[in-house]
Amino acid sequence: MDKFVKIIGGGLAGCEAAWQAAQRGVKVKLYEMKPLVFSPAHKSADLCELVCSNSFKSTDITNASGLLKEEMRVCGSLILKCADESAVGAGGALAVDRVKFSRAVTERIKNHPNIEVISEEIKEIDDGENVEIIATGPLTSEALCDAIGKETGGFLHFYDAAAPVIFAESVDTDKAFYASRYGKGDADYLNCPMNRQEYEAFYKALVTAECADVKDFDELNLYEGCMPVESIAKRGEQTLCFGPLKPVGITNPKTGETYYAVVQLRKENEEGTLFNMVGFQTRLKFGEQKRVFGMIPGLENAEFARYGVMHKNTYINSPGLLDRTYRVKGKNLYFAGQITGVEGYIESASSGLVAGINAAKLVKGEPECIFPDYTAIGALAKYASSYAGEDFQPMGANYGIISQDPDCPVTKKTVRDKAKRRIIQSENSLEKLKKITEGENYK
Repeated sequence: MDKFVKIIGGGLAGCEAAWQAAQRGVKVKLYEMKPLVFSPAHKSADLCELVCSNSFKSTDITNASGLLKEEMRVCGSLILKCADESAVGAGGALAVDRVKFSRAVTERIKNHPNIEVISEEIKEIDDGENVEIIATGPLTSEALCDAIGKETGGFLHFYDAAAPVIFAESVDTDKAFYASRYGKGDADYLNCPMNRQEYEAFYKALVTAECADVKDFDELNLYEGCMPVESIAKRGEQTLCFGPLKPVGITNPKTGETYYAVVQLRKENEEGTLFNMVGFQTRLKFGEQKRVFGMIPGLENAEFARYGVMHKNTYINSPGLLDRTYRVKGKNLYFAGQITGVEGYIESASSGLVAGINAAKLVKGEPECIFPDYTAIGALAKYASSYAGEDFQPMGANYGIISQDPDCPVTKKTVRDKAKRRIIQSENSLEKLKKITEGENYK
């Protein structure tokens, strides 16, 4: 039988891995348990379903998230291509129409001559005969979790939450207004302003609202990037004003007014019929969400297409277990996606890209391709495989983990402006990455 790459999981990492391996002439069998079995958070039968935000974060290369996207484009990422094609207005961020995005990925994957999509729930790990990539994400099924736990020595976990989605026609645009922060980019965000009295009433209702029961919640390991809005609020009355309700840089274009707090809504789809409540991840009961969020000016009669929910995410203790290709050391087994401890949509796809490339190389008997740690892709792989602390936690792309390229010795002394310094570093990394992708060891 011809050798192939077996991939478990049809999310961002699994689809990117499948695409990269298939593009290198290797046969891929992609196993996805939907539509036979759905996790509590999944609803669509399509691949690459986005269950939390529809935002892929910043596009600015002075932000590591923006650099990561540019690197993925250079590497021929399927996920970035489909995201760009299904983008909706989001100021300086890349956000997508989640339905169009998932369908675009699904069509390309299913039509690739080297990829076979198989609807089946996998409950066991192969004995090592095949090259395998596990990309089942943070909502891995219980049976496969048990099998992975035996293979890796156990799981870590954290909890995160999703924000509500509102029907656009139910927002009162006499109170809400379109504007971007500091006037940057297009006015893609719909802003619901609050004066001090309105904010204080909302705050009191939020911190006293009834939450859905989550077992041992007070002892849970919560990821800061998806902290429930009510948990943020309980840290102090002004905390939200420096977080998701930050009013700085937002001015009403009609009146010139500024505000005490501002709730931002971001488009969920290209038509603009749905809006996501930015930063409003929550575990409030559904009735309480309608009551409390209805106190926000402009949302008094809001109709919810989806209420916010909270769920458990799992990841393996990657450092020491994986190498910088996301391969389990000494085995024909790779992991990819949030299950490795990278956090974020594009971060997950980047791990799939690295794993897919190297799984194909393993099948073909070629040398592995290791991305340098002065790139965002390589820095994430190094973090997941080599983090030296005792408190390994999910990590998104950031300049704190990206190494300095010795051939580009830009420092605070030589370039004082941080944004300019990061542009120089990023452009250097992208140029070197282009040369890597042109080399035989990449192809």
